[in-house]
Amino acid sequence: MKSPAFAFAFAFATLAWGLTAGTAKADALLSDFVYPYPVERFDFVSQGQAVTMAYMDVAAASPSGKTAVLLHGKNFCGATFKSQIEALTGAGYRVIAPDQIGFCKSSKPMGYQYGFHQLAANTHALLAKLTVASPIVVGHSMGGMLAARYALMYGSETSGLVLVNPIGLEDWRAKGVPESTIDQLFAEEKQSSAESMKAYQQTTYYAGEWEPEYDVWVDMLASMYAGPGGEIVAWHQALTSDMIFNQPIVHEFGQLTVPTALLIGEKDNTAIGKNRAPAELKAQLGNYAVLGAEAAAAIPGATLVTFPELGHSPQVQNPGQFNASLLKSIDDFAKR
Repeated sequence: MKSPAFAFAFAFATLAWGLTAGTAKADALLSDFVYPYPVERFDFVSQGQAVTMAYMDVAAASPSGKTAVLLHGKNFCGATFKSQIEALTGAGYRVIAPDQIGFCKSSKPMGYQYGFHQLAANTHALLAKLTVASPIVVGHSMGGMLAARYALMYGSETSGLVLVNPIGLEDWRAKGVPESTIDQLFAEEKQSSAESMKAYQQTTYYAGEWEPEYDVWVDMLASMYAGPGGEIVAWHQALTSDMIFNQPIVHEFGQLTVPTALLIGEKDNTAIGKNRAPAELKAQLGNYAVLGAEAAAAIPGATLVTFPELGHSPQVQNPGQFNASLLKSIDDFAKR
């Protein structure tokens, strides 16, 4: 547990970059939420629509010529990687942290067909625009599924892959989790509130713990749902939930050819659709202490780093421990 003095200092510091003090609502592009680094825009055409991808491009303190690309999860944004950006840039890495189309500060276009291959192609186009070659790709949660797809599509252009508590380590539908329509998912998303988000995050992300500095991430997410574009946000969250459920990556782990490390908080219990699974099946889903080891065995040459006491967001729950493991893992890629 962190000291009260640390918690107070963190809470004071977040006033400089999170939601403006007293602000409870943001628009669908999260305009009221200030990111820890300047946000830039990549305008392009996707599926016949003009869209904009927001991203942070943070220079290394002492450039090594290497670049890390950080891919956020479904209930996260690029800003969630604040601590990892600091650690990586301090270690000589340029860091690119985009918000994917459909999330956070990026466009939420009408009629968009979501697919991990599409998000990977969008990310690849961004990196081409920024003349980034052979990055190390780090993906957390849904971003882990995306990072794996990126490495499968662009393996010759990827120098390393880090999967941080990726979802999709099991095929929920194949295990018997019932399907859900977009309309049903949308109805569920519209019921989301700051209170329900905090309860879920405490149980899943932080292994039952809660610290004051976690509140900023609840506020970030909940503000979009509570604001004037809340239904747009909920709709795209429903579409991406459907993508996650119906595009499992676990069956293709054996095809990965890039150096890979898995960083796994073993108290994670994430499983998309678990809320609609029968009780007996629900109890078997999201066992990351088992799933992490199975994934490491399935990915050729993968290394596994475990955090036995941490949950779905080890990079937030214990950034010091996590960042040390992250830097060691990517440094080890060069030795392979």
